[in-house]
Amino acid sequence: MPRLNLLEETRFEKLPVIVYPDMLSASKNVAKRIADIIKQKAAEGKQAILGLATGATPVTVYNELVRLHKEEGLSFKNVVSFNLDEYFPMAPTAAQSYKVFMYKHLFSHVDIDPENVHIPDGALKQDDVAAFCVAYEQKITAYGGLDLQVLGIGRTGHIGFNEPGSAPNSGTRLVSLDELTRSDAAHDFGGKAGVPVKAITMGIGTIFKAREIILMAWSAKKAEIIKKAVEGEVSADIPATYLQHSDHVEFVLDTGAASALTRFDTPWLVKDCVWDEQLIKKAVIWLAKTLNKPILKLTEDDYNNHGMAQLATEKGPVYNINIHIFNKLQHTITGWPGGKPNADDSQRPERALPAKKRAIVFSPHPDDDVISMGGTFIRLADQGHDVHVAYQTSGNTAVWDDDALRFVEFAIDLSKSQGIDAQSLENLYNKMRGFIETKQPNQTDLAGLENIKGLIRKGEAIAGARFVGLDDAHIHFQNLPFYDKRKVSKEVSYEDDIQQTMQLLQQVQPQQVYAAGDFADPHGTHKTCFDILHESLKRLAKTEEWVKDCWLWLYRGAWHEFETYEIEMCVPLSPEEVERKRLAIFKHQSQKDRPVFPGDDAREFWVRAEDRTSETAQIYNQLGLAEYEAMEAFVRFKF
Repeated sequence: MPRLNLLEETRFEKLPVIVYPDMLSASKNVAKRIADIIKQKAAEGKQAILGLATGATPVTVYNELVRLHKEEGLSFKNVVSFNLDEYFPMAPTAAQSYKVFMYKHLFSHVDIDPENVHIPDGALKQDDVAAFCVAYEQKITAYGGLDLQVLGIGRTGHIGFNEPGSAPNSGTRLVSLDELTRSDAAHDFGGKAGVPVKAITMGIGTIFKAREIILMAWSAKKAEIIKKAVEGEVSADIPATYLQHSDHVEFVLDTGAASALTRFDTPWLVKDCVWDEQLIKKAVIWLAKTLNKPILKLTEDDYNNHGMAQLATEKGPVYNINIHIFNKLQHTITGWPGGKPNADDSQRPERALPAKKRAIVFSPHPDDDVISMGGTFIRLADQGHDVHVAYQTSGNTAVWDDDALRFVEFAIDLSKSQGIDAQSLENLYNKMRGFIETKQPNQTDLAGLENIKGLIRKGEAIAGARFVGLDDAHIHFQNLPFYDKRKVSKEVSYEDDIQQTMQLLQQVQPQQVYAAGDFADPHGTHKTCFDILHESLKRLAKTEEWVKDCWLWLYRGAWHEFETYEIEMCVPLSPEEVERKRLAIFKHQSQKDRPVFPGDDAREFWVRAEDRTSETAQIYNQLGLAEYEAMEAFVRFKF
């Protein structure tokens, strides 16, 4: 594959990158390229030797290859495959096994000869692994090497399971997994404790011998590591940077994964721009942050020396630009998230009328409401708006087994103390204990155990909403069915979820809807819950007049805030309101201290939430605006 002719726009990129509008179009392109290799080799009477990857990234590629096989006659009879890696130890029949993964998503649906399928054996004795790895390398060499190696990329920058510190000439071997890699895999294993600490992986040297290498990445979740891999210095700390030395590599990305690359993130540094309002706002805020200066102190030299001379020339003088952007930011700040009654709302983020609005906060998990927008939630209730909250899923997977047992033990003791027959509870308790003692990683809970965990989260959510100031009639625990269905199959219908959400919206008929806007993980619960809500509103908009007056505000979770230039409403919190928000979060006792799925951030949820909102306040202050204790940010979504 020839190297990309680097234009000025891509001058920061050290290897070829092609960007597609979305994951599906990118995946279809990669699948076509794989199919072309298979067909070309077949026409030559040769075998196509493919290096294949696992994980969420290649699934849509494999889906398209299956379609090509079933609908267009693509044959895999001449294909020999070598998989990149496998957890160790790992039984080949385990749900988390990459052998199970490959047969589920590809091999069981095409006509490949099972004898031509090669996957590292995670069931070996450790003493036998070294010899297996040598044999794996020799087998690849005996077939003449890989025609194509397909890769994903982990957030540590690993390719295969070549973690930071891997050597560029490394071969197939047993490796230790990075803690971040294990955290990212936690959901597949029912928690991080169940994730193996080792894996067998092809080495970077093995990958480099492939005649063609395609690395794929989807969604903004991968944007940061993609930028480092594409634009950063070659370093053992980020193994994917070694690919900069290959003449046969290409990165295939969707717009989310590419979003942090210079040509998309700060395009004024590499080309002339069409300066619309949003880009001007982004550039001026970036310049102020880069120079650590208030917006109103930025000078013409600052613009000229940082790639923004075109903006200064076309839209200047720069002080006028500064004043305009400063005012735009100032107008995002409001202590009246439901709108300020009897006030001029022409420069405010929300409408003044109606003075008392019907609002509903949609919370994907039972604690997202108070963690992500607890201060605004409290403010809406205090200011007399008709506020509802809808907890979209049960959140039952995020409760520890021993917490569930403890609650049933309490119920048994309570029954006995009140002279109530507790035998049925004791039977349930014994079933739960027996199941938990033999429970496998990520195994679906017994229905009774699942229900107890859901009730724990429900009770905590109700306590939190009552603390905010809602009565029980305004608290809705939806328990959308997709959440439990997806534990059994990734292919589920969301129609029941949509219908249930439409009914609730029709019941409330809100003027304001608040929803989680964390879309980095396209398969995550937050994104799924938003898609259900969005589809519900779109359908209702066709027949319901009230939807025309309904505004949808997005909030972010505990980890990351919206970029400053994106924020359209920012609600300042006093120290007392920060304290009240913290106490509301504390009602979710099962999520305090050490949650089941903590991610890669060791801070408790309430600490993450407070740090995030105080950082937003600090940024506004740094840009020259008023200094507040904390600020919660929102973006309006126009549907």
